Amino acid sequence: MGGYTLIENASLATRNTLRVDARATLLAEIRDASKLPELLDFPAVRNGRLLVLGEGSNLLFTGDFDGTVLAMETRGVQVESDGDSARIAVAAGERWDDFVRWTLGQGYAGLENLILIPGTVGAAPIQNIGAYGCEVAEFVESVEAWDTREHRVVTLDHATCAFAYRDSLFKHEPGRYIVTAVRFVLPRSRPLRTDYAGIDEQLARMGVDKPAPFHVAEAVVHLRTKKLPDPAVIGNAGSFFKNPIVDAALADALKREHPELAAWPQADGRCKLSAAWLIEAAGFKGFREGDAGVSNRHALVLVNHGHATGPQLWALAQQVMHGVHARFGVQLEPEPVVIGTR
Repeated sequence: MGGYTLIENASLATRNTLRVDARATLLAEIRDASKLPELLDFPAVRNGRLLVLGEGSNLLFTGDFDGTVLAMETRGVQVESDGDSARIAVAAGERWDDFVRWTLGQGYAGLENLILIPGTVGAAPIQNIGAYGCEVAEFVESVEAWDTREHRVVTLDHATCAFAYRDSLFKHEPGRYIVTAVRFVLPRSRPLRTDYAGIDEQLARMGVDKPAPFHVAEAVVHLRTKKLPDPAVIGNAGSFFKNPIVDAALADALKREHPELAAWPQADGRCKLSAAWLIEAAGFKGFREGDAGVSNRHALVLVNHGHATGPQLWALAQQVMHGVHARFGVQLEPEPVVIGTR
């Protein structure tokens, strides 16, 4: 079949970075986005559940998936206009980190703080990925998607995407849109964001006093590889918990009791707290039950030491959430999508 491949009773163990051995009734690998309507019209696909999968770096399977897993494997990067800034259309199946490195090689600025984040370009706006003080939403002009409700290709502009912290329209209408491409606007130059989580200090260690975007990217790579375990070495889905946003009164009370707690004021008057600090202070950094564990390098990261099942990892996540709530009165939320529990 041109443009896509179908596999029955497919293992997903190599398609999620937590390495959970789940299976899908049907796996559809699509290489040509124009074939989506044809694929989605198959009775076996049309009448069942559908899960769109990128690199599987932001989900946890707690059981097999009774339905079709759609793996976006489309490729292509197209510069539509250039100058002081460029409009760049990118296929959903492109690897995010490859795209970031390509933009740096082409002399564009903006994405340097977001280097080394696992996943695909198509997943980036859904999660509104962010790191080191930057979010991808700032550079997304529009998202092209197949609207499964209206059965047509739609272009959703920046405002319609309703971006917020680790949030977007796509999370509020789950399953409706299948992202096929993302259009970015990237400048040739912009003020660099180096005042977050040790970037300035790392640049100083590198002997760089007038950084360019590629210097910032190199500093972020140093920091990420030092702090975060590599999914190629040990199964993990990156940060498993969002930084909680709480009322100012609770944040102030916690800061009085724990002056070392990192907190960032938000535009709405609330305060974002460091989930990593809360988890570590609650005693969970390096904690392990069987093969399910919390990384000893970064308390935000759940790891699969070998053969942990999805339910075992989810039970550990709940244990961490209950422990932090009991200790600090703060409710953590998982960052990855948990498939099979709700």
